[in-house]
Amino acid sequence: MTAYLNALGVICALGRDKHEVARNLFAGDCSGMRSESGWVPERSLPVAAVRGALAPIPAELVKQSTRNNQLLLEAALQIRDDIDQAIQTYGRDRIGVILGTSTSGIDEASRGLAHYIREHQFPDYYDYQQQELGAPANFLADWLQLSGPAYVISTACTSSARALMSAQRLLDLGLCDAVLCGGVDSLCKLTLNGFSALEAVSEQRCNPFSVNRNGINIGEAAVLFLMTKVAGDKPSIALLGSGASSDAHHISAPEPTGRGALQAMRKALGRANLQPEQIGYLNLHGTATQHNDAMESLAVSALFPAGVPCSSTKPMTGHTLGAAGALEAAFCWLSLSTDNPKHTLPPHVWDGQPDPQLPALNWVTPANRLASIAPHYLMSNSFAFGGNNVSLIIGDAP
Repeated sequence: MTAYLNALGVICALGRDKHEVARNLFAGDCSGMRSESGWVPERSLPVAAVRGALAPIPAELVKQSTRNNQLLLEAALQIRDDIDQAIQTYGRDRIGVILGTSTSGIDEASRGLAHYIREHQFPDYYDYQQQELGAPANFLADWLQLSGPAYVISTACTSSARALMSAQRLLDLGLCDAVLCGGVDSLCKLTLNGFSALEAVSEQRCNPFSVNRNGINIGEAAVLFLMTKVAGDKPSIALLGSGASSDAHHISAPEPTGRGALQAMRKALGRANLQPEQIGYLNLHGTATQHNDAMESLAVSALFPAGVPCSSTKPMTGHTLGAAGALEAAFCWLSLSTDNPKHTLPPHVWDGQPDPQLPALNWVTPANRLASIAPHYLMSNSFAFGGNNVSLIIGDAP
């Protein structure tokens, strides 16, 4: 069954709504990536933060007040009219909420625990529920008074890609008529220090697939799609196929030959009933670590021997962890949108110095465009710790 993606709310370092995000995305704007101290002791690191004040959590939900939920609320407010229309059409019990995250409210929890150690009591703002991984879905369901299935998937950097897969499954099973799906993750010291301890964080803007690549940057984002069985009024964009695999190769390093990544991409093509040469663009996971980029380039070159236009967008957004899968699916959605009449694609931002050890890929430049003739099919890859791999295909709906 086709899963239509009828509305998109998005906020990240590129902007605070889909129009601003699209404008800066297609321009290759990396100005949201800024070096900051205070996250990791004795280090200044580039982070891709959302700047400015965020919408306050309503007073009746004050116990759920976290930056993570504020980011999610910002994305939801952008599509509130579409959500209200879905509630009116289907009823509150037929709308699901499936999200991905890796941080939830752990930043507020960390500050609460630090306060407890100093003062021997928790601060007034602290509530244990803030740090639960299910908190974003609970918050959104409570705010909208929805009673359909509501849960969070947390599989590190594939979390929100898996949320889209699960949302489609709920529609296919007839358990929901519409699903609010996507992901949210916020910057916090725990994440930055964890990746720093792994020696995976770059002190410069990340440089995916370059011979000079030396690690990731962290960012934050919230992305929310309204997925339904029914096409909207405008030309429709849909999740046409998805594939997942698990290498179980290593707790943090990917399987070096790219076998699991290749399997996920092939599954997605099979479910979409497409051939590799029909894919017009591939958004790479592209974290700019040594192992990920090597593995992914092997997998991509094996699946697309004739080449495919591709790019990593992480120098613009940072790695948004649990939100990354949905955010990069959103970039495919924006590439297909009627608001992008020139069929521009997200450019690959790097220093232009390829790694001679890696297969050469077909990098998107500002001159690249999707073919003027529809339909268009775009792929987005997400790979996570533990060898967890997901590939999504977003395209013009039939």
